Amino acid sequence: MKVIREIKPMQEIAEFFRRAGKTVGFVPTMGFLHEGHVALMLAARDECDVVIASIFVNPTQFLPNEDFAQYPRDFLRDFYICKQAGVDYIFNPSAEDMYGENYKTYVNVEDLSEKLEGKYRPGHFKGVATVVLKLFNICKPHYSYFGQKDAQQVSMLKKTVKDLNLDVTIRICETIREDNGLAKSSRNTYLSEQQKEDAAVINQSLQMAKEKILANNFIDAETVKKEMKDMIEQKAAGSSVQYVAITDNELLNNISDLKGFKGDVLISLAVYFGKTRLIDNILFTK
Repeated sequence: MKVIREIKPMQEIAEFFRRAGKTVGFVPTMGFLHEGHVALMLAARDECDVVIASIFVNPTQFLPNEDFAQYPRDFLRDFYICKQAGVDYIFNPSAEDMYGENYKTYVNVEDLSEKLEGKYRPGHFKGVATVVLKLFNICKPHYSYFGQKDAQQVSMLKKTVKDLNLDVTIRICETIREDNGLAKSSRNTYLSEQQKEDAAVINQSLQMAKEKILANNFIDAETVKKEMKDMIEQKAAGSSVQYVAITDNELLNNISDLKGFKGDVLISLAVYFGKTRLIDNILFTK
């Protein structure tokens, strides 16, 4: 495994493998890797000849009041995790190289970027779409792997690939969870042991909502969302639900008529435990 820190050499390596007829798989990360990232790398390893993982804490997707400076970083630890997962190259650029002086060009996926997470984190998805497009242009993958936990990000990137005719296929892997159901996340390191236990209620509420929707054609979306919110805040002292949404899985439009809706249903939410903000979702077909 090799570490590449500069853009031009990474492009040249990726281009060499493409010209040689090798399939390139790419896993973009912000580091401080966990089992969810490893699952993506293993999926890429199974499908591709060459696996590239990026480790880059992207400053443009953090709002001014968010945790960019505090975001956990441990490159040596990440290096060995990537090596064990069968990664061939780590792309680890600096922010200065990625954005340079007087950077002005951004990608904005209209409408999709403004819903759900975008409502509470304005500008976040502009940063995500921009850095992922840049990484695609640098690492030149045939396939890129993302976790379902970031459902809105997945929907937005699939739309970006389609709308901009990008020569890459998005692969979605299921959310990897702790034994208690809490979705794996680098931000889980911010939680106390008690908060980690309490946060299990997030997945429990999602499962409860799925069961109710599939079992009862007469239940309405607002009732489901209220029951989820009540369940979380009653079972987890100190938690605060920021939002719960029930939408389709393509354009993330709200589903108000659960009885009449047919197709993929995405239930997503954001919950605070102290100062730590956790997101999760469940996807199923009705």
